[in-house]
Amino acid sequence: MILLITLNSHAAEVDTVSIYSTAMQKAYKCVVIKPAVGQEENKLVPALYLLHGHGGWYANWLLQVPELKDYADRYRLLIVCPDGGYNSWYLDSPVDSTVRFETYISEVVPDYIDNHYPTIPNRQARAITGLSMGGHGGLFLGFRHADKFGACGSMSGGVDLQPFTRNWQLIDKLGDTVNHRSNWKNYSVINLVETKPANSLAIIIDCGTEDFFYTVNHTLHEKMVALKIPHDYIERPGKHDWAYWRNAIQYQLLFFSNYFKK
Repeated sequence: MILLITLNSHAAEVDTVSIYSTAMQKAYKCVVIKPAVGQEENKLVPALYLLHGHGGWYANWLLQVPELKDYADRYRLLIVCPDGGYNSWYLDSPVDSTVRFETYISEVVPDYIDNHYPTIPNRQARAITGLSMGGHGGLFLGFRHADKFGACGSMSGGVDLQPFTRNWQLIDKLGDTVNHRSNWKNYSVINLVETKPANSLAIIIDCGTEDFFYTVNHTLHEKMVALKIPHDYIERPGKHDWAYWRNAIQYQLLFFSNYFKK
């Protein structure tokens, strides 16, 4: 007698979709990591929006951290990695009307995801974070769109743009510091936190002590403490590199998973 045993193995699935921006008149690709269905076929899941850094693209996170598929299964959440352009800084640029990535990431992409995937369509089931430029984006969009996201974070984020006027083509997005000085202040997270959103946010900030963004992150943390803004803050030895972010994303996923469980 031959005994056949079938093992049901479930693993996260990965989609690559194109999401059109009416404002920018262009479609951008997006990676969507779906947790395995298993026995919870009809259950809706929360979504984490994970942003790439300057010079990156939508596939960065999955290529560098393929374990994201395992994490999606472990924490039972959808991981969404949208394209934020080469150097958009996730802004609706006040000086370049062709750059509308704030609107795209905070409105267009979540609306598409909620209409095409089994997500829980409310802010308590959405979180946003990212690395470097995406760390700025995570906090910037989290604070400015707390009606859309209930939790936000940053890994090695450029949380204060003012010391970096000569870097990363920022001047193309914010204008020069003579005629457009206020843009550099108003579009920096470190000043944005002074106006707390009406909705409470769960916030996590993570940066390595050897990172060139360490000083601005530590200063942001101290300012948020003074303003009595609840947040988790982590600093540990580390540089501005994927070795650090592969580690950091695990802390952030645990943080967001605990938030979603509440």
